Amino acid sequence: MNGVTAIANVLKLEGIDWIGCMPSNPLIEAAAIAGIRPIVVRQERTGVHMADGFSRINNGRKNGIFLMQAGPGAENAFGGVAQAYADSVPILLLPAGASRRRAGTDPVFSPTRSYESITKWSAQINFSDRVPELMRRAFTNLRSGKPGPVLLEIPGDLINEEIGEESFDYEPPSILRSAGDPEAVSRAARALLSAQRPVIMAGQGVLYAEATEELRQLAEFLQVPVLTTLEGKSAFPENHPLSLGVGGSSTTEAVHRFLTSSDLVFGIGCSFIKSNFTVPIAPGKTLIHATNSNDDINKDYRSQYPVVGDAKLVLNQFLQELKGQAGDAGRPADQALTNEIRSAKEEWLNQWMPRLTSAEVPINPYRVVWDVMHTVDLDNTIVTHESGSSREQVTPFWEARAPRSFIGWGKSTQLGYSLGLAMGAKIAAPEKQVINFMGDAAFGMVGLDVETAVREKIAITTIVMNNSTMGIYPDSRMPTAVERYQTKHLTGNFSEVALALGAYSERITDPNEIIPAMRRAQEVNQSGRPALLEFITKEEGVFSKYKFD
Repeated sequence: MNGVTAIANVLKLEGIDWIGCMPSNPLIEAAAIAGIRPIVVRQERTGVHMADGFSRINNGRKNGIFLMQAGPGAENAFGGVAQAYADSVPILLLPAGASRRRAGTDPVFSPTRSYESITKWSAQINFSDRVPELMRRAFTNLRSGKPGPVLLEIPGDLINEEIGEESFDYEPPSILRSAGDPEAVSRAARALLSAQRPVIMAGQGVLYAEATEELRQLAEFLQVPVLTTLEGKSAFPENHPLSLGVGGSSTTEAVHRFLTSSDLVFGIGCSFIKSNFTVPIAPGKTLIHATNSNDDINKDYRSQYPVVGDAKLVLNQFLQELKGQAGDAGRPADQALTNEIRSAKEEWLNQWMPRLTSAEVPINPYRVVWDVMHTVDLDNTIVTHESGSSREQVTPFWEARAPRSFIGWGKSTQLGYSLGLAMGAKIAAPEKQVINFMGDAAFGMVGLDVETAVREKIAITTIVMNNSTMGIYPDSRMPTAVERYQTKHLTGNFSEVALALGAYSERITDPNEIIPAMRRAQEVNQSGRPALLEFITKEEGVFSKYKFD
């Protein structure tokens, strides 16, 4: 067999049944012969986003894969990979490259070299007989340690080089996990027990480790409230009495109140990075930082009690250690605490209810979020937001009840990311209702890939909140440009675009039609057809943001 066929055979042994691609790449034909379905996208970035969403919903147990054409294809995919790297998503990239004779010749584009800064591991398959070895290293990097994109470049002449059957020796590598240092866990548990007002901050490491149940047990054992990071949203059920909600760029009153007054923050499966999309931790608090990456320890915050290990294993260690130090029964249900959390939630929602239930025309975008949330089955729905205004409007208010029922993202913020994420999520979980919220600017970036969803029967619902402006940017940021040249103003009838691409679509201007339109979209999805609902909304520049002292 040639080197490219060997790669396809490895993918088959790994249980891969689809690959995203944008022709051409020599692996497409070899993969099709092996029975692996190629899904062609309209642009490379959306294909990478699809692989990303697929990997997230599968918690990295199955990996999304994207193939790029040599040169411009590999160049065009860069933004999508940068997003996956920022959000620590394990996807496999298999770009075609120049022939080995042309490697290093200016200006030939080198994916291996160019992607080094935004991949966990990047290499070239330089000889056919190295395919099993390099693919084994690729999947080991995908499955173990801190997640991230992995890249293997396929030289253009690899298809002409044979590998003997006796040299093809491949077995899928196992997942490697490590527990925390028992002494470090013991010290951290002692600090946790002695804290007067602790909070738990759960990141997406809890999701990848599939450790929601262990997190719930620990929170209930200690009666400690839990907030999640934006990427970690859905790692803890937000209808639980101890849930504070999401700590993102927009957040909840409960997160603000409890994080501000806390004396100890127990970060589990999070990076504790300082970002515009994370809630800041004020100085003077004791930090327990449990993560599977030692690179995150003491990066932006000093941690008095660092623990390096897989979130599921570490949480089990904490549970056992806490029982050893405090007894098996745990703390009794703290009614005063849960009353305080419930009160904070109610006060916050009461403040926002005029927007969430507004009868304004144009429609208030918060009304769209609220009505859609109360129309779908939250236990069987996957939702993701978009960059910009929709992120701020969706993430604090959408109630995520089950792990991976919500895809939060934000370390990088590419417009148009939500469409590919939703498509990949639907491929991973075809039985779920999958919804992505986006704005008109985001649709302008990736809207033609609605046709991909139509052609491939990926039955998602895209909600476009069209306010005809770049609403996340206040006029005060560029007053002359806005007044003189209408710089923020955008136009377009996106429901007509979606209809022309083959999707079911509606344009809604009446807030009373939000729920009926969503129900119609659900019926359409059940028939295997994607839907797009374009809501004509007002520019809403008020977000649920707080200053953390």
